[in-house]
Amino acid sequence: HTQKSFSLRLACGDVEGRINALFNRVNAIQKKSGQFDLLLCVGEFFGNSPEAEAEWEAYKSGAKKAPIHTYILGAASQETVKYFPNSDGCELAENITSLGRRGIFTGASGLQIAYVSGREAQHEPAPSHCFTSKDITALAAPLLSNSKFRGVDVLLTSQWPRGVWQYGNSPETDTKFCGVSSIADLADKLKPRYHFAGLEAVHYERLPYRNHVVLQENAQHVSRFIALATVNNPAKKKYLYAFNIVPMKSMDPAELVKQPQDVTENPYRKPMKDGKKEKPPPSMTGEEPAPQFFFDLGQNKPQHQQRQGRKRQTDGDRPNYPKQPRRPPQPTGPCWFCLASPEVEKHLVISIGTHCYMALAKGSLTPDHVLLLPIGHYQSVVDLASEVVEEMEKYKSAIKKFCKSRGQRCIMFERNYRSQHLQLQVVPVSMEKCSTEDIKEAFMTQAEEQQMELMEIPAHTDLKQIAPPGTPYFYVELDTGEKLFYRIKKNFPLQFGREVLASEALLNIPMRADWRECKCTKEEEEDQAKQMRSDFEPFDFALDD
Repeated sequence: HTQKSFSLRLACGDVEGRINALFNRVNAIQKKSGQFDLLLCVGEFFGNSPEAEAEWEAYKSGAKKAPIHTYILGAASQETVKYFPNSDGCELAENITSLGRRGIFTGASGLQIAYVSGREAQHEPAPSHCFTSKDITALAAPLLSNSKFRGVDVLLTSQWPRGVWQYGNSPETDTKFCGVSSIADLADKLKPRYHFAGLEAVHYERLPYRNHVVLQENAQHVSRFIALATVNNPAKKKYLYAFNIVPMKSMDPAELVKQPQDVTENPYRKPMKDGKKEKPPPSMTGEEPAPQFFFDLGQNKPQHQQRQGRKRQTDGDRPNYPKQPRRPPQPTGPCWFCLASPEVEKHLVISIGTHCYMALAKGSLTPDHVLLLPIGHYQSVVDLASEVVEEMEKYKSAIKKFCKSRGQRCIMFERNYRSQHLQLQVVPVSMEKCSTEDIKEAFMTQAEEQQMELMEIPAHTDLKQIAPPGTPYFYVELDTGEKLFYRIKKNFPLQFGREVLASEALLNIPMRADWRECKCTKEEEEDQAKQMRSDFEPFDFALDD
């Protein structure tokens, strides 16, 4: 495998508010070994002392900035709940993101990380620093329902799995009260290649264990359980662990299932040593599965198609935002369009303003098909803060001038349906090829064929007057400023805007209607973006600021 697909990650045990100590250590490591991709913190991140609160305040206010994208688990005690604005995960400070109660996020490289925050609830209703069997089910069910599921790359939990030490080396802690069986059951089912946990104030690297029964099942990858100590603990126990991992999906299957010499039996499969197996939590294929969204910057349509009818969005690589007068909403799910997310495909970006940016569409319809996006996490045009709207308009008029200079009409459309982050699609169409009337007629006719009625709305009308926030809609803006609007009822064809433009009546490239059919290599994308950057430069107001 090429070196490029490797990236270094760091895992850390309980920080307990010693944030400066942690980041000083990380800085020292990065000086020595180069930049790490991200830092994953398990256990209790925050502390209760006034010193710990003051230390956090510096990061929260922006006076200090984390030197690495840091993802932390939610509160593990009632006292630290106050640091988390909600239990769904959000950005807490620049570069520091709370993952939320439970979920899955998938990095740009395809690395899949599952996580459960806090401690197991002893009673219902569960306090906000605790998880329940419902959380475990909601996390595991959608993964296990996929027949191709082989395991996750990483599992993060604060609590240990009960009995993980069976058939292995012993941890330096009293195992009598250590760990819970619901986490053991989850680890057994999710088969993480690395499982990190905290809360016990000890460092314990268990020998790798098998995920298959020898001679009865096909070989599977091994799992490694690693518990980390508390940051800056006086006994100098290990609290940071660097690991190098190629995502499972990019690995050669034979390489993935190689068994190390010191591999042991699976600690979770056999009864506990005293003969009673603890009762596993309720079935993991229950209702309410958590959704997964995997986006790429500039994909024409995020792949929500694959998973229909889900309500909660609790998983995702959480991004960072530039300072804005009003904080944009925080994503509750993974968002590949928030600019500062480490997952954004930066090579597609054409121009960056203060509140918005422009990027090449992935699987673009034409070489100059771009997206206009807010930097912060806004779902649709009608949700935008006024300063964002203002800059979005500046980008729109710049791109219109750009198109006009090339003898093109600038057609824009937005679909606020099954999408989390506003993407205004901009497709230039040659004036010679089609008149505005042709384009309008193609949209009207093809909508009618699908029993949808596009309304014409006057050029100066604000969408907010027609679509209150939260309304699913599709709208097209023609080069004359006329707008066509459709309030989505149900089952809207996700590729509709593309299909119309690609159709015989307009661009006549029907085979490019689906962005998935228009894949190019990263090199091709880079060349295309470079060309577009230099072409757009004379119109790019962001360069003057």
